[in-house]
Amino acid sequence: MHSVAFVTVAHRPADPELALAAVGGAALLTHTVRGLLGTPEIDLVVAAAPERCAKSFSEALRGLDCRVVPGSSLRQVFAAVEPLLSPDAVVLVHDALRAFTPQQTVRNVLAAVRDGSPVAVPVLPMSDTVKTTDESGIVTATVDRDGLRSAQTPVGFSLSAFRSALADSADPGLADTAGAATVPGDPDAMRVASAFELTLAEALVAGGDREDPL
Repeated sequence: MHSVAFVTVAHRPADPELALAAVGGAALLTHTVRGLLGTPEIDLVVAAAPERCAKSFSEALRGLDCRVVPGSSLRQVFAAVEPLLSPDAVVLVHDALRAFTPQQTVRNVLAAVRDGSPVAVPVLPMSDTVKTTDESGIVTATVDRDGLRSAQTPVGFSLSAFRSALADSADPGLADTAGAATVPGDPDAMRVASAFELTLAEALVAGGDREDPL
């Protein structure tokens, strides 16, 4: 097996429940997994389910060819599928709340790893003005944003790089990606984690004129 996508919610404590929020009549998690399953380059999709949400995740993904693996960490979930992977496999770690990431973004990440980058991450240029403040909240400086980027997912790893990342963290991929190659991100790949973002997501689904997610 040459590629596996892990859908994870190991970001904030409330994320598992947010992944079950309905958008256009289906859970965000369902939208995410459907899109990944529709990407021919991906051989296996695994939903990493916190123990308390394993049943709800399985219900949201009923009828989809996705493996739901309960576990307290991505390291534990990975151990359940590692024997299925070939030595040249690409591992994707995707935030379940980024349900509308375009297919081209995912393919760009896969291509970057297959072209030799051990780790690859999609990014967007920083558009907001960024300030630093002191302990009392007083602005001390304006940060040059030319070199700043907002990171998205999926984060892609070669199998060896992912194993190394797991040695340092039980849940790599959504945290530090220092040294990673970058590919262009997309505004549609936003995290849907607030009421306002849910409204935007509903508009994306209702619009029907955008690129199909993932």
